[in-house]
Amino acid sequence: MEEKSLLEIAREEINCVDREMAKLFERRMRAVAQVAKYKQETGMPIFDPVREEEILRRGALRVEDQVIRGYYVNFLHANMDISKTYQSRLLGGMRVAYSGVKGAFAQIAASRIFPDAEVCGYPDFAAAYRAVENGESDVAVLPLENSTGGDVGTVMDLAFFGSLHINGIYDIEVVQNLLVKPGTSLSDVRAVISHPQALGQCDAFIKKIGAQTHNAVNTAVAAKTVAESSDPSLAAIGSEEAAAEFGLSVLCSHIQEKGGNTTRFAVFSRTEKDLTERDRQFVLLFTVKNEAGALAKAVSAIGDGGFNLRAIKSRPTKHLSWEYYFFCEGEGFIRGEEGKKMLAELGKNCNDLKVLGAFEKEIVLS
Repeated sequence: MEEKSLLEIAREEINCVDREMAKLFERRMRAVAQVAKYKQETGMPIFDPVREEEILRRGALRVEDQVIRGYYVNFLHANMDISKTYQSRLLGGMRVAYSGVKGAFAQIAASRIFPDAEVCGYPDFAAAYRAVENGESDVAVLPLENSTGGDVGTVMDLAFFGSLHINGIYDIEVVQNLLVKPGTSLSDVRAVISHPQALGQCDAFIKKIGAQTHNAVNTAVAAKTVAESSDPSLAAIGSEEAAAEFGLSVLCSHIQEKGGNTTRFAVFSRTEKDLTERDRQFVLLFTVKNEAGALAKAVSAIGDGGFNLRAIKSRPTKHLSWEYYFFCEGEGFIRGEEGKKMLAELGKNCNDLKVLGAFEKEIVLS
């Protein structure tokens, strides 16, 4: 019997390993499908850069051979790319609600967070929120706050009175532009239409050109209004995407008063995601009892429990005059044992208390 060569032995070993890897690959992809389903239910995006970095770091430590360690990291990279492609295919039917029309900053944010989903516009914040509550959409991407315009009170109210959870907050830089019909010059512009916050952000520019202002539901609707108007003196303030969507020209760009104009968008879903100790950013809502010092005791309970209170904002409950609820953002693992103790202590001074959600960190969208 002819003895096998070293090459033949090596190839047989590779074939054996490949057969085992094929079985493991199928097993892995079945798990990936479960991940995709979970992300759809909780409103999490496919790409998680923090987790990928951690997988690569831990994965590299599994290989002792310094030479092939780098190849293994490349192998992991390829596996993750395949997994994301498969998840994209599975989530092709995911529906994401936002307020406005194409070209609105909310639509831009929704498309960047969920690039493979069907992004659906609704006439206002409440309609987008209700679309998730009633199962018409899987998640809603709604603005919480603008760095110059302040809080979006309507969305905060929806969060307080509604049933949805926040499973992530994303920052997107807002670049405001003056949008006009092609051929319009700056000297032609006599009136500017946009959302009140956008008009406020560009107040100095508007005064400089001496234009009147008109309010619109959002910046994309403003662009649509200009596109459909026969008045050449009317301009809109909005995004480059809105200009492209409605056939307008960007006459002047970056017209907001301050650079770094950023809007924070929250992803609302029907299901709260499973939290780990890495999810140390949280949002909670509460009302305090009508007793002397109740608010001070509530705030102290958070700090005394070892949690950092980063922001606290008040909004009228609309139930009784001069009654308020508090929207709080903090740091710490609120679903751990210390979090349970803190919430129990906080609850002693509260009529209503709700953990709106938690996540690992706020993500800046490029």
